[in-house]
Amino acid sequence: MSVRGSNFSGNRGGFGNNKGVGGFGTDRKPNGFGGERKQGGFGGDRNGRASGGGRPNFGDRRPSRFDSPQNQGVGSELGSSLRKPQWENTLLTPFSKDFYTPHDKINDRPIYEVEAYRSEQQITVRGQETPRPIQSFEEGNFPEYIVDEIRRSGFAAPTSIQAQGWPIAMSGRDMVGIAQTGSGKTLAYILPATVHIKNQPRLSRGDGPIVLVLAPTRELAQQIQTVARDFGSSSYIRNTCIFGGAPKGPQARDLERGVEIVIATPGRLLDFLERGTTNLRRCTYLVLDEADRMLDMGFEPQIRKIISQIRPDRQTLMWSATWPKEVRNLAEEFLTNYIQVNIGSLQLSANHNIMQIVDVCQEHEKEQKLNVLLQEIGSERDSKTIIFVETKRKVEDITRNLNNYGFRAICMHGNKSQQERDYVLREFRSGKCSILVATDVAARGLDVEGIRFVINYDYPNSSEDYIHRIGRTGRSQETGTSYAFFTQNNSRQARDLISVLQEANQVINPKLSEMARFGGGFGGKGRFNNFSRRGRENGFRSGPRDFASSGPRQWDNKNGGSNSFNSNKFDGQSKPSRFSGGAAANNFNTSYSAKSNNVFVPLTSTPNAAPANQFQHPPPPLGKQPVSVKDRCNVQSLLNNPYQQFQSFLNSAQLQPVQQK
Repeated sequence: MSVRGSNFSGNRGGFGNNKGVGGFGTDRKPNGFGGERKQGGFGGDRNGRASGGGRPNFGDRRPSRFDSPQNQGVGSELGSSLRKPQWENTLLTPFSKDFYTPHDKINDRPIYEVEAYRSEQQITVRGQETPRPIQSFEEGNFPEYIVDEIRRSGFAAPTSIQAQGWPIAMSGRDMVGIAQTGSGKTLAYILPATVHIKNQPRLSRGDGPIVLVLAPTRELAQQIQTVARDFGSSSYIRNTCIFGGAPKGPQARDLERGVEIVIATPGRLLDFLERGTTNLRRCTYLVLDEADRMLDMGFEPQIRKIISQIRPDRQTLMWSATWPKEVRNLAEEFLTNYIQVNIGSLQLSANHNIMQIVDVCQEHEKEQKLNVLLQEIGSERDSKTIIFVETKRKVEDITRNLNNYGFRAICMHGNKSQQERDYVLREFRSGKCSILVATDVAARGLDVEGIRFVINYDYPNSSEDYIHRIGRTGRSQETGTSYAFFTQNNSRQARDLISVLQEANQVINPKLSEMARFGGGFGGKGRFNNFSRRGRENGFRSGPRDFASSGPRQWDNKNGGSNSFNSNKFDGQSKPSRFSGGAAANNFNTSYSAKSNNVFVPLTSTPNAAPANQFQHPPPPLGKQPVSVKDRCNVQSLLNNPYQQFQSFLNSAQLQPVQQK
């Protein structure tokens, strides 16, 4: 008796299937031995696309998407077959790691000048016998091949983390470097690594790398490889990049031929170590980049297995943008007599060159608010924008909707293949597509020039992730703007967000303060309605003084009212527009027609002939002129008492609808 196609124990063909999904006999979506809804057993892909690699994944040790350990097979823990070498019983070959000779200018500099420089650059050091920072490339005493590469790069002076980090790393000391994204951390450890390699014996057949750099994501690993290639080509230092989601063959051949630098994600590296493709017996210089992110992603067991394969007298450098307890514990365990270098505030802090705008809204309002925001941003030149979203499915949905609305958008998430990711990044870097929708896979290590706007469509789960997301803009002393849609579901993070905003000298949205005060959201019939006023939308703009808005922005509410917030005066005088595009500034003064339930539809805007990029909206009928907040609300007074002033404004303003002829 054949059971093929029969309904033996479920709704579809298969021998023991569950809820319309094939089991032993397979059916149309996930195949496999004990198939369950949308999840393969022995064979099926998680979404039923193909056989093999599903969860549970018995015996398959291939790293999952971007090597996240949470997605590894149940029956095959990575690194389980690796044995920890008995280093205490092993005769280790001595090696050199102190190559730093202070420049005469550094030795002759008085201590008060050193402290004044550290204070100016916001450098804080902790540790014993910390070398003095260098203040120019000349004082670094780098070999000539390094100096030539620096000259070709056109750098004027070292960044803060480089000025203090290079002397420490060149001295052979263990160190922890904490600095914001885009501060030059990669070069801070790559140049000392190059000097370290040139002072070691040449690799023999079968030797592993001398320098190992661990990174959480493939994008960051590839970015590090680019820097290593640029500054190591003249010294004939070979490198390779090891990460999941790409064919193993070319990576394995690079390792077998021998390379001095290996940049790797933990999962794929462990796979090669288990297979015997490479080893870490020659590794004497270890770098943990974005250590906090690796721990957040659950890589700590893999990191421990990898470090156990490296000789204990190695030099270890750990780099991070934040300093949580987990990172501190890892540093205490694996670093010896280390020096901690902190750039900027010792507390959780964001880049001060970024204007942060928080829009407290309802979940169902996000889509229309995003469309309105992108219309405003789209008129800017070089308006590269990243939109961060929580889930992969929502990334695809938003990208499809934006393209349907006429925007040119592409997306990236963990389910994308390496070829797809490379294509997306090429399109985004070249400017052919100026909108990238992504999950947190793009939150760290993605260094694309010209990103001016970051939109947090879904607020992240922690303030650390928020800081890393907005850190995609405002890099290399440039300025940028971040937007965040903050809903009632995010209310538990309101206090942390306010702390980040206050540290960066940003204006706090009164609704956000109210949410933090009462520990909840707003809307409905809750207590926040007394503050937010029924039907009036929050469009409060916050930011540092140099990024003030160039003109009023108007929101029509479901009652026909129009709120127009203008932050042009922070200290009683006009500030330059945040949207400055050269001689002709861009003035965004777009009106929105209101539908019911706070659904906003932008009115048709007609560009004026001259100057460029100025959008005009039809004037309202006589007798119904919209009230300007500029006349009623001074932002400086709002700063002094935001809740009281904001509520006073709402009570006094006689708001009128903006209508189109």
